[in-house]
Amino acid sequence: MDFITFRSDTVLSDVHLFQPNTRHLMVRLNAVGQPVFVSQFKILCNGENADSTSPPGSVCILGNEAVGCVPSREDDSSCVDVPKEEEDGVKEEEEREQREVLQSLLDEDGDLDVLRKPKDHFRTEEDVTERDRVYPIILSKGERVVSEDEEDESATNVIKIEHTMATPLEDVGKQVWRGAMLMADYILSHQQLFRGCTVLELGAGTGMTSIVMASVAKKVFCTDVGHDLLSMCERNVELNRHILEPAGGDLKVCELDWLGNDFCTDPNTEFSWTEDEVADLHNNATVLIAADVCYDDDLTDGLFRTLYRITSNLRNPSTVYFSIEKRLNFTLRHMDISCEAYDHFRSCLEDLRNITDGKMRFTLETVQPTFPQFFTYERIEQLELWKVTAKTLDRNMDSSAIK
Repeated sequence: MDFITFRSDTVLSDVHLFQPNTRHLMVRLNAVGQPVFVSQFKILCNGENADSTSPPGSVCILGNEAVGCVPSREDDSSCVDVPKEEEDGVKEEEEREQREVLQSLLDEDGDLDVLRKPKDHFRTEEDVTERDRVYPIILSKGERVVSEDEEDESATNVIKIEHTMATPLEDVGKQVWRGAMLMADYILSHQQLFRGCTVLELGAGTGMTSIVMASVAKKVFCTDVGHDLLSMCERNVELNRHILEPAGGDLKVCELDWLGNDFCTDPNTEFSWTEDEVADLHNNATVLIAADVCYDDDLTDGLFRTLYRITSNLRNPSTVYFSIEKRLNFTLRHMDISCEAYDHFRSCLEDLRNITDGKMRFTLETVQPTFPQFFTYERIEQLELWKVTAKTLDRNMDSSAIK
């Protein structure tokens, strides 16, 4: 029997807490004993959390498919416009019913009247029959179960992601994080910026952002490191063929180690690059994205070295988008709340902007998160989106002329 393993340094993303329980299905245990789930993330168009900049009745276009707006109630199945007067009447009626229900729970003094079950309602363990007993079921490795919900939810406004929910720090790429949701929101809100582009995602994790990008862009290189994670990412690509095939975009899962020096092109290694793919990236890529990947200083340093190396070899000017969550932690070293990983990220951004080697120039700007929200998650104020423009300078330009 397989066992679920827990460690003291386990971290947990809360993104899944905002999804209905019916959208999560445990399908297996991975090689290290972590429960693996398939969750359904519904694309909300003009939903409750959408920004006012999205006009009423707007639609979200994925490939050649149009996804209509989602009503404010989870259980509604249509998207019919309701007159404001009628909507206000419905709200008043609901509020009146809620007040009546609340009053029925109060006693004559206005206190909450709690109904307690009689003691004889409780049964001893000897009284519980075998029919009443409930045992948890742990699925074996590789075992696959498909629920009715998963079979039914094949519409182009549902993204299916295989992921874990709690991992050690080194496996956080197997979870879905708010930064990926924010980046996906930006992509869906600004599809004209990415349509027809060749895109590289750094640290793709489960691949959710790459899948959203591939519904718009021409070609997406979805990269990370580690066979287990890349295999999960590739399975997610297969789970979302119902979105990718109508869009016509090409999505390739490849290994890219930030602590390495180059692309792995060994044909005997899984998730390696071909020479043609490396050439395609260098000749055609104009967009790079990285969603919530800066949590370790050494990896962040490797990320920025990789970023410089790749952008300096691209034929065309490129734009890099970073999403990051500013995580607040109390540290004994500072005896105060600090954001060390975020501070190091900002330091690397400034170093990038201050490069004066005569080869590259980088400009930075923040993107205000006022665009519509297409996924259900908490868009907290600590979430940030950064835009970096990378331009190759004239090789003959004297470095002293660079300001």
